[in-house]
Parts: sequence; C-alpha cells; structure tokens
Amino acid sequence: MTILEIPILSRIRRNHGLEHATITILSQRFPYRPLAGYSFPGGFFLLGDVPTEHVRDAVVQALSRMNNGERYLAVHPNCGTNYAVSGFVIGGLAWLGMVGAKSKRDKVERLPLVITLVMLGLILSAPLGPLVQERITTSGDPQGLSVVDIFPIRFGQLSLHRVVTQG
Repeated sequence: MTILEIPILSRIRRNHGLEHATITILSQRFPYRPLAGYSFPGGFFLLGDVPTEHVRDAVVQALSRMNNGERYLAVHPNCGTNYAVSGFVIGGLAWLGMVGAKSKRDKVERLPLVITLVMLGLILSAPLGPLVQERITTSGDPQGLSVVDIFPIRFGQLSLHRVVTQG
C-alpha cells in the first residue's frame, strides 16, 4: 500500500476529484459565478451562490461521469495545488538567485537574475500543478464513493453547500 492508498487520504483525494468535477459542471452552467471548494474525508464544501438543486444535479452528474471513465474531471485549472506548486518552484528559484548575496548592493545587482529565474519558474511550473493534482492531490476514480446528503449553509451574504459522501 502506498501512502496515497491510506483510507483517509484516499477519501480526501476522491472527494477532491468529485469537488473539481462538480465545479467544472457548475461553471459551465453558471460561467461568471465564482466558485470554490474545500475537500475533507467526509465530503466537501462548495462555496458559491448556486441553487441547491443545481448543486445536487451537478454532484450526481459529476459522480456518474467519473464512474463512466471521465477521470480528467478531477483536475481543475484553478485548484490550489497549481498555485502551491508554482509558489514552491518560484520561491525556490528566487531564493536560489539570492544565495551568496551578502550586502544590499549584491541583492540589488542580482534582481535581474532573480526576475529571470522567477519567470522561468512560472513557465516551467505551469504543467507541474495539474500533474501533481492528477497523481497526488486528487483521484479521478471515485472507487465506490457515494453521495449521502447535500445541504445549503448561509452566513449572511456567504452561500455554501456541504456535500456529504461515504465509501
């Protein structure tokens, strides 16, 4: 068993994939509505002003499509994994560009190098985020995941839904 197959991590990865698939479907129906999600072992939260019946329909459709082989739905272009991977690569290269610079003058003189490294890091990290999603932070195979309940939660103007899963 790999670390990604540990039951709690597997549940989070499968819920994260279902969250992405749901957001993809909802984004097609509501193209200009901001949506975000947060996955955990028991399901996921969906943040966004969307009617509950549309959320329910999107979750059911997402799960069905993933079970029928549309594994690519688990990878989303706006996932935090993409930003974290880019930040790690870019931050590491920026740090590398400053290694050995002792004085303020040395640091200022290295700014063109650091800017070049940061831009290179941004370009090189773009395909890494989706790859890390696909292989580590999400799973496109629901493996028996099922939806138990979906219910809306309102906090003043903030609208979110909790999607409860099992399996």
